[in-house]
Amino acid sequence: MKFVPRSRVAPARALVTVLVTALVVLSGCSASGAGSGKGPAGPGLDDPAKKEIAMQLVSSAENSTLDWKAQYKYIQDIGDGRGYTAGIIGFCSGTGDMLKVVERYAATRPGNPLERFLPALRAVKGSDAHDGLGRPFTEAWAKAAADAAFRSAQDAERDHSYFDPAVRQAKDDGLGALGQFIYYDAYVMHGAADSGGTVGFRTMRREALASAEPPSRGGDETTYLNAFLDARVTAIRKEPSHSDTSRIETAQRVFVREGRFRLETPLRWKVYGDSYRIDGL
Repeated sequence: MKFVPRSRVAPARALVTVLVTALVVLSGCSASGAGSGKGPAGPGLDDPAKKEIAMQLVSSAENSTLDWKAQYKYIQDIGDGRGYTAGIIGFCSGTGDMLKVVERYAATRPGNPLERFLPALRAVKGSDAHDGLGRPFTEAWAKAAADAAFRSAQDAERDHSYFDPAVRQAKDDGLGALGQFIYYDAYVMHGAADSGGTVGFRTMRREALASAEPPSRGGDETTYLNAFLDARVTAIRKEPSHSDTSRIETAQRVFVREGRFRLETPLRWKVYGDSYRIDGL
């Protein structure tokens, strides 16, 4: 699974400001720049409130909205050579993680309407083909989103293949919640490993380590995160289906510059020219 921003394929909201308000502000959050830049402090990305922020940040880049929970039903071929892209983090029929979602769903809800498409999903893995899928499959996917078991299957595959490995590696590198999010977003968009002419997370991290030490090795968090983001920008520009780097330069790089190592709110950023804001959760 690798993301191609849907806002570039069918932009729906230009220059829209999204305001997320709440009655309760996270305890322990401090002002901008409170992080030392020397390692993790405060709750990590696996804290429920921080994870919610991460999901909203990803959704702003991929769906032009902070409402990531509305994306369980999403499915479309966006013409990136990976077949159908669907769900909360863009599971793809061509890369095989869509297959894993449907397999998880079948294991918990035998006989569900998507189960009959499993042979076709196995057959199209590694291609952009729609053989045996088509409109019956896309309609079944959208309808399945009303089932909590299907939503749980998407959540489980996201965590198993993307969120958990990214957060684990970031913690090993001594990174706080912001660095953990930066790793997670790279996992989601590029995948763990290089494939099909794309540059994966592991290569980006290797290139970052060649120019900066992570906090776990005594390095400065700001310096290391900028090195990783530099490697990611280079990777994006190498891929034919990616070109816009605003999710780095006007979002993640902004948070690093402001010293928001704990992903403390308020957060303000732009992606593809659209403005977003999270005041608190």
